[in-house]
Parts: sequence; structure tokens; C-alpha cells
Amino acid sequence: MHSLATAAPVPTTLAQVDREKIYQWINELSSPETRENALLELSKKRESVPDLAPMLWHSFGTIAALLQEIVNIYPSINPPTLTAHQSNRVCNALALLQCVASHPETRSAFLAAHIPLFLYPFLHTVSKTRPFEYLRLTSLGVIVEMGFHHVGPAGLELLTSSDLPASASQSAGITGALVKTDEQEVINFLLTTEIIPLCLRIMESGSELSKTVATFILQKILLDDTGLAYICQTYERFSHVAMILGKMVLQLSKEPSARLLKHVVRCYLRLSDNPRAREALRQCLPDQLKDTTFAQVLKDDTTTKRWLAQLVKNLQEGQVTDPRGIPLPPQ
Repeated sequence: MHSLATAAPVPTTLAQVDREKIYQWINELSSPETRENALLELSKKRESVPDLAPMLWHSFGTIAALLQEIVNIYPSINPPTLTAHQSNRVCNALALLQCVASHPETRSAFLAAHIPLFLYPFLHTVSKTRPFEYLRLTSLGVIVEMGFHHVGPAGLELLTSSDLPASASQSAGITGALVKTDEQEVINFLLTTEIIPLCLRIMESGSELSKTVATFILQKILLDDTGLAYICQTYERFSHVAMILGKMVLQLSKEPSARLLKHVVRCYLRLSDNPRAREALRQCLPDQLKDTTFAQVLKDDTTTKRWLAQLVKNLQEGQVTDPRGIPLPPQ
């Protein structure tokens, strides 16, 4: 094990002082007495220290300390007694795991160690209180950061700091993302776990923000050919996804959210690329996506309007019609 203090020097004296503080806080994570403050300080700095992830991963006992923070609150999630203080503290630990999950040097090792599985109990929670909402949102953020972390116009809509717990710093770590479609190991990992049903549960009953992030994760799984084939492989998988998306459309017709609708439409459009799913969608696509229900919500969103038009076109192509131009039901 090499000492943290032997790391390469940095150009400016100010940067060196800051770096020494980073080393100090990382060392302080190993001690329960100093850990809470170190978690808070490091979570604030994670955007400004590019190599924080390798520093965390390769320093002795650090990842174990972060996992201990996660495991320590398991007793508080069932029955649901999680306090705001507990939530903020564990969200700071999760923010550091997001940092490790997103860094190219540490992502593969992070996946190989199956660390995301430690977060799945948090995604199972259903309590609507703010501490639980922040916990779920920040846990989803770790999944997003594993491979869906490149800013781009077609990615996750920018989430403002007002969406997040102030005391958890930038804990959710989801400031907009375009999935790297070549992140096959991330998709393969997610498909071998229960992330799809967990996302579907949050899509059905979470807050608008956590629904948006969960739908974004499902969308990125669908955009991968392996992910689309997996979801459309059995009727049970497809029907579960279609049922939840249908419920969301109904809810969105009553409580509109442009950013959430965008990801729901994209999921439907991608499903329509699969021939079997396309056949099923001809029967079960919600009427609200075929009429003018969302015209006002989407009036300035040309991308989503284009996706929606393409979806309707995909479902119309290949249909058998009678002489009056009315689609005939499948035999």
C-alpha cells in the first residue's frame, strides 16, 4: 500500500493545500469519529477534483467505510424510520460512490465488485417522506453515473439544485446525461440484476423527479439492442413495462410534466422498433398519445413531438386496412 501523501505534486500552492485537505478527509473516512464531516466535505469537492475516484478506490479501507455507511441504515428502512440527518449523511456517502461509478479508471472494478447491489434495498422502499425520496433519488444517481454520465441534448433533462437536498451537496449527481451506448458491461450488469422491476416500481409510485430518473434508466436500457431484446423476450416482461408506461401516460394527462413525458415517449418509440412489441402496442398504446392531449405540453418541444409522430407512424406501417382505410384487427 502506498501512502496518499506521495501523490504527484500539483502546480500551485493553493491547489497543494486543497489536495492535502482531500488526503486528510479521505484518511478521516476510516474513523467513525471523523467520518461524517469528511463525507460532507468530500461530497462538496467531488466535481472539482477530477481524480477523486481513483484516490477513493485505491486508499485503504475507504470503500469499506462507505459501504458501512450504507449498511448502517438498513435497519431504518424497514420499518421506515429514516431521519433527515441519516438520509443526508448516507447521501453524501452515495455521492462519493457516484464519483467512483462514473470514472473510467474505476467503473469496471466498481461493477465487478457488485457494489450497486448494496443500494437496491433503498430502491425497494416506498415511503413518500423526503428522507426516503432523497435516498432513492441519490441511489438512482449511482446507476445513472455508472454509464449514463455524458452531458448531451438528448439526455436527461437538467435537474436543478432546487430538486435536491441542500445538505446532501450535489448528492444526486444527475446534472444531465447522454448514455454512452458502448457501455455494454453496464447494460449487461443491470440486466443480470433486478433493476428493471425496481425502476418500474419507482416509475409507478415515486415523485416526479425520481420517476424521471427511473424512466431515463429504463430508456437507456431499451436503447441498447441487448436491453430491448431482453424486455421483449417474454410477454410478461413486455406487458409489465407497457402497463407501467400506460399508467404514467394517464397520470401525465392529469399532472403534466414535459421532462417526464419526453422519456416515456422515447421508451414507447424504442419499443416500437421490436416487431412483436410493435404488434402489441397497436392494441395498447394509450389514446392520449394519439390525440391532442399533450399538444400544449409539447408545443415548444420539437424533439418529443418528432418522436411521437414517428411512434404513430411505426405503429401504422405494415397494418392491413380494408378499402375504407380502417385498420383491420389482427386475425
